[in-house]
Amino acid sequence: MTTATTPTTQGLPGGDTVRVEIDDNAIGWVYFNRPDKRNAMNPALNVEMYDVLDALEGDDRVKVVVLTGTGEAWSAGMDLKEYFRETDGKPRWVQNRVRRQGTDWQHHKLISYPKPTIAMVNGWCFGGAFVPLVSCDLAIASVDARFGLSEVNWGVTPGNLVTRALAEVMPTRDAMYYIMTGESFDGRKAEELRLVNEAVPADKLRERTVELAGKLSSLSQWVVRGTKMGFRHARLMPWDVAEDFLYAKHDQAILYDEQARSKGMEGFLDDKTYRPGLGTYES
Repeated sequence: MTTATTPTTQGLPGGDTVRVEIDDNAIGWVYFNRPDKRNAMNPALNVEMYDVLDALEGDDRVKVVVLTGTGEAWSAGMDLKEYFRETDGKPRWVQNRVRRQGTDWQHHKLISYPKPTIAMVNGWCFGGAFVPLVSCDLAIASVDARFGLSEVNWGVTPGNLVTRALAEVMPTRDAMYYIMTGESFDGRKAEELRLVNEAVPADKLRERTVELAGKLSSLSQWVVRGTKMGFRHARLMPWDVAEDFLYAKHDQAILYDEQARSKGMEGFLDDKTYRPGLGTYES
């Protein structure tokens, strides 16, 4: 069961290309908001999205951020007209700035975001949209969402960090198949390929996302933060370096939320109210 919510936009940034609201479940809903362009990402959206994520990061009303799209698409990727045609002939620094503004939020901001992030893929997800999709911690898709890397069909390679993003989550053979053929696939296939955690019927998508966000927000935020960042960074480290880093994250979580650890350990070791794998401690 999901709780009825009253979204608010009070005190939040955003603009013509990004819509944001906060509901009573402590979820910050961030929408790609160019439905007439299938929510394709343009330079203006990149600037607005960075500002929105930055604001929600420091907003105590928000425990989980959900990234989704207005209308029938999640995002169709890069707006090629605005990225290329409108920067043709401009100084190199202008082109570099446009590229950097996209990467700043799509990867750098999201990959190290301190709060849990969920991609709720409600429709089309193509090309450059794979970068923010993979950069989110978790992803839930509609079974009839459409995914694709069609760049090869019109004579270019996948742009930005798309290829690196695929290598992060998809098996090599599958990633190679879809970037080399340009074929599209649906939400069920995305789940099978592990591009998303799960695919659900469209009419259950928001409900399932709210349920997952509720689970994340019920836990110690410092522990969740330490856990996600520990995984993201340690997997790329040598074992001895990872050991030191993970213990530092462990100690940091305890420092900022000793109560969570104390209650969890008490329930597990003393009164036996918590059984690992079967629930969480009683807060």
